Formats: sequence, structure tokens, C-alpha cells
Amino acid sequence: MITKDALWIIAEFEGARIAPVTLQLLTKARAIANGRAVAAVVLETPAQHGEATLAQYGADEIIVVQDDGFAHASDRTQAKQLTALIQAHTPNTVLFGATPAGRSLAPRVQDQLETGLTADCLDLYYEQDLLVAVKPSYGDNVMCEIVCPERRPQMASVRPNTFSAKKATGGPARIERVPATVAPDAACTVQNTAVKIAATTSLSGARKIIALGRGANKDAVIAGTRQLAEKLGASIGVSRPLTDRPDFTAEQQIGQSGVTVSPDLIINLGISGAVQYQVGMSASKLVISANRDPKAPIMAQSDYVWTGDAAALVAALQELL
Repeated sequence: MITKDALWIIAEFEGARIAPVTLQLLTKARAIANGRAVAAVVLETPAQHGEATLAQYGADEIIVVQDDGFAHASDRTQAKQLTALIQAHTPNTVLFGATPAGRSLAPRVQDQLETGLTADCLDLYYEQDLLVAVKPSYGDNVMCEIVCPERRPQMASVRPNTFSAKKATGGPARIERVPATVAPDAACTVQNTAVKIAATTSLSGARKIIALGRGANKDAVIAGTRQLAEKLGASIGVSRPLTDRPDFTAEQQIGQSGVTVSPDLIINLGISGAVQYQVGMSASKLVISANRDPKAPIMAQSDYVWTGDAAALVAALQELL
């Protein structure tokens, strides 16, 4: 029997594996549940097997809806299936990853349930039964605490890499299998495939990143950085000013109003390090930064620094490699 008033995590796949953001949310849910059951909800095909991974990260229950049609189901169809589950089992809280798929599914479910949704959160905690969702606002200069006191379930989406994923040491998860109740819409195959590609190639999962800021906003530096990134096997991110260029997109912006990243290595070139940017890359393991200003905020947050022009550092690294 599925537990009522639980904290649900809507699981997401990246190809054949469970997406990292799902495991991050499970870890956070365990930390804040305060006695509530934590359940992972997964819509999967018979060829996908996410249950074992979800159990390793502390789900008390795993609610599995399995159907061949989920291979090509539209976001609308998946949202209808999730809505039916939520209406049948009345969870207290439902959390999504703020990925391309999650940002499409969450508002569709919220609309059908006529409840509230706080999007792109950076923190979550409970005050008794009330979920407090924390997110930036007012140009990322203010952190707002948002609650939904009147309606249930309480819903939120959380940016990938906001929390760390840690395996649990508790007992085995209880698996509840539920039949699909919504007919898949095969007509949306192409659209859904595009979403999956976007999720698996997103900057949020990159292990090495070279990030460019205003001080590196020169065609020659950017061209050299692309060559350098190819040699290092790194992805390229940018701070807000460079998203105005036609060769970068908003999906490459690191920061509170962009993507939150947690790479093993990040090299910051010409980035001063505003608070909004620092929040987006604060989980990086090794931080190397180059800036002409030795007092730039990013320098104090870095493991290694180089005071000078970004173009010179890029040229030196190219020669070295």
C-alpha cells in the first residue's frame, strides 16, 4: 500500500540511467523528511530498471508505473499519469528536478491539481507541515522563502547540482507497482526525444568546465578557449554578459539565473565573480581563475589564481597542451 502524506520525488532518466538530479533530491528529501515517508515515482518502459539505483539513495518506497508507451509519451501524457497518481495517493509534497523535462512536467501537473509550484529552488526545508521553498528573485539579489499553506500537494522544482547525492545505509525500499492509466501519445515522439537529448548534454552534468566572463569577451579568446576545451574534454560555460553574443545560449549561463554546476574542475577566465555567479559554481571541486584584478571576488573563492589577461593564459595553456 502506498503511504499517504509522503514526500514524493519524480524520478527522471538520462538515457538508461536515473538522472543525477533525482538522486540529489532523494538525499535532500531524507534530510528534511522528519518522519515522513520518502517515495520515488518513476514512469519507465520494461527495458528501463531504475528501482535498484533509487533504492540505494534512500527511498522508503518506489512507485513504479511501467509501460512500453513511456518510450515515446509526450509531456502532456506523462503529466496526466502523474496527476492521476497524485490524486489517488495524496502525497504531502512533490519535487521535480528543474531540468528541461522537469520544467515542462511540473507546471502541467500543478495546473491540473490547482495547487502551487515554486520553480528553480536553491533550498528546501519544513516548518512542521509547511514546505518552505527558497529561490532567488528581484534580479537574483534577494532570496525569497515561498510557502503554499492552503493547497496540497506542495510542489517545487530544484536546480540540478544544488544538493549532493549520497547513498543511504537504511533497509530495502518497498516497491509498489501501479498500472498505467493514461494512453501514451505516440505522435509526440520527435518532440520528446529532443527533450531527452537536451537533458543528457546539459552543462549541469559536465565534469570539466571552462567559463568565460566579460574579461574574455573577445573573438580570438573565445576561439582559443574552444580549442582548449576540446583538448581537455571540457564544456564551455559563460557568465551573464556573454549570453548576449549569438554564439552562446542561456543554457550555458552559470549562476542563480542560469545553471548550477558541480564539476571536478572549473577554469574561470575573465570572470569577476558576482554573488549570483559564485552561487552557481560553489560546489565545484577544483577552481582555477584568471583575472586582471587580484581583488576580484572570484579570486578569493579559487584554489589557484593567475593575475593577468585571460588571452595570455589561454595561449599559454594551448602551447602547453
